[in-house]
Amino acid sequence: MTAQHNTVSEVMTRDVVTVRPDTPFKEITSVLSSHGISAVPVADEHGAPMGLVSEADLLRKEAEQPEKYGGQAAPPRWPHEKAKARAENAAGLMTSPVATAHADWSVAQAAREMDRHHVKRLVVVDETDHIIGIVSRPDLLRVFLRPDEEIREEIHDEVLTAILRLSGQEVQVQVHDGVVTLRGEVEKHSTAQIAERLAKGVDGVVTVRPLIDYAIDDRAAEDQPQPGITHRTPPR
Repeated sequence: MTAQHNTVSEVMTRDVVTVRPDTPFKEITSVLSSHGISAVPVADEHGAPMGLVSEADLLRKEAEQPEKYGGQAAPPRWPHEKAKARAENAAGLMTSPVATAHADWSVAQAAREMDRHHVKRLVVVDETDHIIGIVSRPDLLRVFLRPDEEIREEIHDEVLTAILRLSGQEVQVQVHDGVVTLRGEVEKHSTAQIAERLAKGVDGVVTVRPLIDYAIDDRAAEDQPQPGITHRTPPR
């Protein structure tokens, strides 16, 4: 049982501009400026990604330039920075290998991949490793622009009703600024836990406040409460 996330294909930029390894420095600068983008993938002759050139890569050359009238420039700290500062084309400027994603990935999966690689964007490839899009941090953050009522309806209709078969009388949903509060009472502790976990997986949810009571603690037999005692799922 899982909540459905928007996929990368729904938020990515499809009209991707690419450059070749031999594209000159000044042409890359022009591509970024004319298209209003901050990075461009480097593709081989088959359309597969080889690397990525960003504004930061280009600025290393400017940083190594001497100050006007003979002032000394600050030297790059690392050998690879020095090499990029002296590069003349995309092959020398690009960061490689490039972090990639697939169009059918969930937004959450893409976010985890960005975090793992410490990057601001992922190049989206198809099953043949051809570039078909690019997805950035702002693209992934769009899910948090969802209206509260839309989030509430999805949790009520898809999570509580369709998956858990709960009625509106058993568990109520409130959403304010993306913060979800679940109130009510269910039979089992496990049901309360599943409701919380699935609600957290809905796009646009910032956090979930579980205020669901339960009658039976079914985590372990020795933890079963005495009849008539009601428990509450502790907030996490």
